[in-house]
Amino acid sequence: MVEPSVRAPKTASAPTPPTRTSASSASATDSPPRDRDGQQSRLNRSSRIRWVIAGFCFAGLAINYLDRSAVSVALPFMTGDFNLTPTEQGIILSAFSWTYAVMQLPAGWLIDKVGTRIMFGASVLLWSVFTALTALAGNFATLLGFRLGLGIGEAGAYPSSAKSVSQWFPLRERGRATAFYDSGARVGSALAVPAVAAIIGLFGWRAVFLILGVLGLLWTIGWWTYYRSPEQHHGVNDAELAHIHSQDDPAQEHPEAVAGAPQGRIRDLLRYRTVWGMIAGFSCLNFVVTFFLTWFPSYLVEERGFSLLKLGFFGVIPGLTAVVGSWAGGLAGDALLARGWSVNKTRKTCLVAGMLTSSVIALAVVTEEAWLALVLLSLSYFAIAFAIVSVWCLPADVAPRSRVATLGGAQNFAANIASAASPIVIGFLAGATGSFVVPLVVTGGVALLGAASFGLLIRRVEPLGS
Repeated sequence: MVEPSVRAPKTASAPTPPTRTSASSASATDSPPRDRDGQQSRLNRSSRIRWVIAGFCFAGLAINYLDRSAVSVALPFMTGDFNLTPTEQGIILSAFSWTYAVMQLPAGWLIDKVGTRIMFGASVLLWSVFTALTALAGNFATLLGFRLGLGIGEAGAYPSSAKSVSQWFPLRERGRATAFYDSGARVGSALAVPAVAAIIGLFGWRAVFLILGVLGLLWTIGWWTYYRSPEQHHGVNDAELAHIHSQDDPAQEHPEAVAGAPQGRIRDLLRYRTVWGMIAGFSCLNFVVTFFLTWFPSYLVEERGFSLLKLGFFGVIPGLTAVVGSWAGGLAGDALLARGWSVNKTRKTCLVAGMLTSSVIALAVVTEEAWLALVLLSLSYFAIAFAIVSVWCLPADVAPRSRVATLGGAQNFAANIASAASPIVIGFLAGATGSFVVPLVVTGGVALLGAASFGLLIRRVEPLGS
């Protein structure tokens, strides 16, 4: 094993960052000088590789949501080939979440043990294979099987992104970094409507899944080629390394030194009321957001009478507002921290405000105007995206750094049980009542329950055991 090479940080006031570990002794001694012009000012200028890493997470989640949303958009145009009943459609839309939820716990554990480079790449590769295979589906059973496989592959995406941000960004930038990568999910779900509709119109629904599968394969190659930890990445200079570690919390870096701190096992984490608040609130949030990822296109076609052309044009609007909501959530969180707000007050304010606002989805049932219903649904999706940024900041806020993905996977596991239930419940209620009125009212009520969970169950946002 190669001994790490040690470089003193250039900022005396910052905590000493971990030593930089070279992949080989040759690379440690033969790497080119970081200041080619020999100018001290260039030595002191921080590199910005951390934002390239966040960009990879953004692109990975964009592909993630394109792939999971593709069936939702294509389903109204696939039913002729499969003769699916409304109940079967609900099962297909839900199936992804079954395996996605179950795999969150092992995925989070593996990410913490093996690392984000290997696991994020493997995750994207696996789900891309199942996406491409969906083009070969010939009946309900094979379509169901490929959706289950997609859920297994996609389970590692969000915990890997949260882990990457915890490793690459100081606390004061995590809101923006999380908003950046999470907005990739919103971009993916927004692009799914016009992109999938266009491909269906030109080539048919099967071509959609082949194209998306190739896109994921290209991302995997880029990630495995480029990603390294901050200490091993040759593009990171000393100034950026010091910046990354400038707000490290000893309670999170060395939890074994803090009496009562959890050691990272799931049962240890579940001893804390804060963790239960995270799980309950995120479950409610995911129930709401899953409507937009599953039944929303069918709502526009069946309830509001949208044609394929109108679906492709207007159906993208809520997704675009969600992109703005994600960025607003990240900027608002970091701005409040910069103004001196505590992490606890900042996170809980953003979470509760976002969930309360998202409940306006229920008001779409009282208007006969399609444009006004679309405005209300867009506002709801904006607010959900605003809140979800803080949801994914929480694991890094409260867990030891070595267990961020484990906690992220645990909260995502429970939340995706709610995601699995959401399309089935909405489909059942829509089928039983003949409209989306009751489903939307129920979804708005779940949003209010989520606001209460974040506000009342989470006692304080701080390192567990402190």
